[in-house]
Amino acid sequence: MKKLLLAFLIVAGLGACTEDEPELYTGQQLEFDLFKSSDYDYNGTLMVKELRDGKLEFDIQLEGAKSSTEYDFPAHLHFGGYDQEDAPIAFMLNPVSSKTLLSSTVLGSLSDGTNLTFEQMKTFDGHVKIHLANEGPDYTVILVAGNVGTNFSAEVGFDASKIAVCGNNF
Repeated sequence: MKKLLLAFLIVAGLGACTEDEPELYTGQQLEFDLFKSSDYDYNGTLMVKELRDGKLEFDIQLEGAKSSTEYDFPAHLHFGGYDQEDAPIAFMLNPVSSKTLLSSTVLGSLSDGTNLTFEQMKTFDGHVKIHLANEGPDYTVILVAGNVGTNFSAEVGFDASKIAVCGNNF
């Protein structure tokens, strides 16, 4: 009887391992380039994925030197283009880890109270900036930036000299 019970538990355990995990994503995604914007040698991408519940996940991956000590680079989604002076922060993204150069954020309500859908993201008037620091003089150092949504155009070149420093207006 013990052998039969043991065999049943093993089969049940193996069956549980082969069950498909529920798919989190719908398969719809957008990718935006993030461009080097300072003397620091970083660039990257923002991947926007639609979750099954309709929310958006923002995954940032930077390319550049990784740090052996943990430090976070603040990341913001802004309204308007990267060249817009005092562009309001639409959403505070999770910071990018200096060790992994990765960040993942599930978007909630934007600062204006709206919630972006995947279709709205395609025409969103915005940009993303990754700062060197949260405050002080290093806050004005933008590591990478890039327009997203309707502002993004692979054909139009990025000009780091046009980046406007954003205020802490969230």
